[in-house]
Amino acid sequence: MKEIENIAGGLAGALALNVLHESYKRFDSEAPRVDLVGEEALTKTVESVGLKAPKGEKLFGLTLAADVVSNAMYFSAIGVGKKKHLLLRGAGYGLAAGLGAVFFTKPLGLDDTPVTKTNKTKILTVAWYLAGGLVTALTIQALKGKISDKKLRSLLSF
Repeated sequence: MKEIENIAGGLAGALALNVLHESYKRFDSEAPRVDLVGEEALTKTVESVGLKAPKGEKLFGLTLAADVVSNAMYFSAIGVGKKKHLLLRGAGYGLAAGLGAVFFTKPLGLDDTPVTKTNKTKILTVAWYLAGGLVTALTIQALKGKISDKKLRSLLSF
């Protein structure tokens, strides 16, 4: 049962991360555009094996699906280890992913402009991955019954 809780938590964190990315980019020109980095990565990967890469909405949809799956798998690892360090692991995994997106995109041969355009863009990139990691940890805690409904509601109220 532990694995299902971890996977469900990872999926919750991945969905939260993608909702942040997809929603905020519609309102702010300085929003991180991780979707563009993902589309470039998918295109280069497909073309490297001699296939024709999808374009337009199909490319967007495939990239979004790959992003949700890969982030869910990554975030699900937050649930492995001692339960008392779950939130700390969530924060650590989120920070590591956000910093990786900012600092490793270019060395991986991808255009880093969508995540490094401005300082605000960089900060939001890291903050949103941090949020994904924390949503994952809180979801796993809730699924394991380690967090009461009352405490969860107070954590989620802004």
